[in-house]
Amino acid sequence: MRSHSAPDQTAPTEGRGRRVVMLVDNGVHGDSRVQKTARSMADAGWQVTLLGISADRKHRNWKLGEADVRLLPTNKLLHGRPHEFRRPALRHPLAYRPGGIDAHRVARAKAWSADLQARCAAEGRALRVRRLAARLMMSWTLLRQRQLIRARAARRRLDGPADRLWARGVRTLMGVRAWRRLEPYLWDYEFTFGPTIDKLRPDLIHANDFRMIGVGARAVARARAKGHTVKLVWDAHEYLPGIKPRSDNARWMAAHVAHEREYAPYADAVVTVSGTLAELLRHDHRLAEPPAVVLNAPGGGPAAEDAGEPAPDLRALCGIGAGTPLVVYSGAAAEQRGLRTIVEALPQLPDVHAAFVVLAPRSAYIKGLLVRAAELGVADRLHVLPYVPHWQVVDFLSGADVGLIPIHHWPNHELALITKFMEYAHARLPIVVSDVRTMAAAVRENGQGEVFRAEDTGDFVRAVRAVLADPGRYRAAYDTPGLLDSWTWEAQAEVLDGVYRRLLPDAVPAASTITAVSGGK
Repeated sequence: MRSHSAPDQTAPTEGRGRRVVMLVDNGVHGDSRVQKTARSMADAGWQVTLLGISADRKHRNWKLGEADVRLLPTNKLLHGRPHEFRRPALRHPLAYRPGGIDAHRVARAKAWSADLQARCAAEGRALRVRRLAARLMMSWTLLRQRQLIRARAARRRLDGPADRLWARGVRTLMGVRAWRRLEPYLWDYEFTFGPTIDKLRPDLIHANDFRMIGVGARAVARARAKGHTVKLVWDAHEYLPGIKPRSDNARWMAAHVAHEREYAPYADAVVTVSGTLAELLRHDHRLAEPPAVVLNAPGGGPAAEDAGEPAPDLRALCGIGAGTPLVVYSGAAAEQRGLRTIVEALPQLPDVHAAFVVLAPRSAYIKGLLVRAAELGVADRLHVLPYVPHWQVVDFLSGADVGLIPIHHWPNHELALITKFMEYAHARLPIVVSDVRTMAAAVRENGQGEVFRAEDTGDFVRAVRAVLADPGRYRAAYDTPGLLDSWTWEAQAEVLDGVYRRLLPDAVPAASTITAVSGGK
């Protein structure tokens, strides 16, 4: 593979044999697993550089413990699709060609009309013919602009029969290479990360999730072609075929599954979030050995400069006292996460307040839920709050009475104990969870909460009432010896450190200290 031109940064000269580059397709903030991984591996003596995506197209750099974090701007050169640059001649023959000429032509027509109106006022002349021509020109340009807008709206969705047929045909003809035609935007990550990876000359690349596995695999191939041995760790956060695909794009799932299947065999080691998912990945990608399991457990304390900063008071931020029942949801805000069930239940839980702790409190989805809460007359009991640093999450959540996981049934939701499950547990919160397989089984076995039928508001209300009626009974489950011991990031970091050491046995990290977890109430 062709090497990238190098950026204006100097390659490291120290830490040979233990240089690690981690890749993630987000801005790092809000991704607690990635933050904890970078911090703990750096604490264990690996020289870690974490590369992420800058949201404002500016280079950002900071330290995460001993790990270096760099956010790189991306130009999204291949996010646009070929049809977006062509004139829609068949379905909308009058439409302007895309590219901005429509706005220019409309502005020209408006300027002509404004000029004629001014001349009429200044010269006292009617200019009827010219004004009629200007009106006709304005009508014509607006008609063509509307045609272009309709064409764009029609092609924004790629879920029609022709789209599905085309995606199936490309997948059949190209196999795992089909993503190059179906979702070529994945190359934009290569353009963003590739030059920096090459300049850093890592000994190990840790690729997080399905978009980064291709970037990591190609970087390894380039390095090996130059005689530099690099190991690739693929960290599979979720089961790609089991997530909710984009409803407006028939190409999305086929493309990303093909991309993952093309590059998964390049991984020297695979880690993932649960034993069930490990077996699925081993089967789907014919892995020689099952992936190592690194749970999404809480922990990984603050950097030294943040060690004395207390967690915010959840109840104070909600404006309620200690005696007010408070249920909390912490995590991603999306329809399949079941937040609507909580809102719809509040009228039947008249004394209960609910807190949503989410990454983007002002997102369109959250705004829609707030509108619905107002319609139901419960807006004063719904509180939307931003994320806190990952090392404060447990203490922050411990101010609630119940932790909620109302997610819907999707294959990926059935496979693992998700991050918030273990965060609630360490905060010693009783858990109300929908009947997704793995988490429902854990709650029933441990007696730490109640299970309800997913998307069933009435059953959700029943479960919340049961827990609030006797929270001590459910909280007592956490007194079971050993229950929480394996649900700590310290234990998970040791697993990951072991993977690194197995791949790079000649590398001797300078330290071996992994930050421990903090507990809740």
